[in-house]
Amino acid sequence: MAFLLTMSPLLYAYDLPTVNLGATSFLDGMPPAGTAKGWYFIQYLQNYDSEFFADSNGNKLPLPKTEAELDIALTQVIYMSDIEILGGKLAIDVVQPTILSETTDDGIGNLALSAKTGFGDLLVGPAIQWDPVMGTNGPKYVNRLELQFILPTGEYDSSKTINPSSNHWSFNPYWAGTAWLKPEMTFSWRLHYLYNGKNTNPSVSYGPGVNSVKPGQAVHGNLTALYRVNRAFAVGLNGYFLNQITDTEINGNKVSGRKEKVWAMGPGAVLSFSQHDHIFANLYFENDAENRSEGDRLNIRWVHHFH
Repeated sequence: MAFLLTMSPLLYAYDLPTVNLGATSFLDGMPPAGTAKGWYFIQYLQNYDSEFFADSNGNKLPLPKTEAELDIALTQVIYMSDIEILGGKLAIDVVQPTILSETTDDGIGNLALSAKTGFGDLLVGPAIQWDPVMGTNGPKYVNRLELQFILPTGEYDSSKTINPSSNHWSFNPYWAGTAWLKPEMTFSWRLHYLYNGKNTNPSVSYGPGVNSVKPGQAVHGNLTALYRVNRAFAVGLNGYFLNQITDTEINGNKVSGRKEKVWAMGPGAVLSFSQHDHIFANLYFENDAENRSEGDRLNIRWVHHFH
């Protein structure tokens, strides 16, 4: 369900909050265990290793070093009810991210280029999960809609460039679906819209005299194709994209030249121990970043259904 998040560092006053970039992937139209009533537990471990920091033209910032590495854990709980709404079932989703460790270095001793570890912002969302549309050989299509909110509950220090919390609320709804091209072959997607509130205590990396920052709106999504080799193992391709579509506002004024953009692609796999336990592994290589870091991302996810 509403899964989070991939924590990309807000280095050098990059504006957008952390969102789901590749954290969810294959079979995203419904929980892997199906749409049965009950509790679902998902644990993520994620590593992000930046190769460089990009300017508005996608060029590497002229720095002696471009080291930025984050290790993140995300804990998610989903409750799938049997309450019917708009032809589907009502579900509730909660995700708690945590920055476990960080390493940042630009080679010039920039004190603002530092990070704080700890609990991140809580994600909460009501969702509607529809049952699969069935064909003669099994499911053909399934989808879900969630109204996800990111609440500024995490740890924040304005003297740090990287924080577990963005220090503002965000509305990040999405539509996710899976289509079966063949019984053993699926295509999945998750499409998000991001609207951000205002941070009235921005990082010192924005410079003196800045007392409010409202990041621009953005669209982002995850796209995957999966081939099931047998009942226990499947392989595929996974990717994501992010595109900021409106300007960030600083001290109430729109500032051009700060829109963020990136896309990524890589291999992935799923190992299924039973209908109720699955491990997902996804590797991403980012490209064409603008106004944000560009690097590699590894995501490991365990999904368990209490039955």
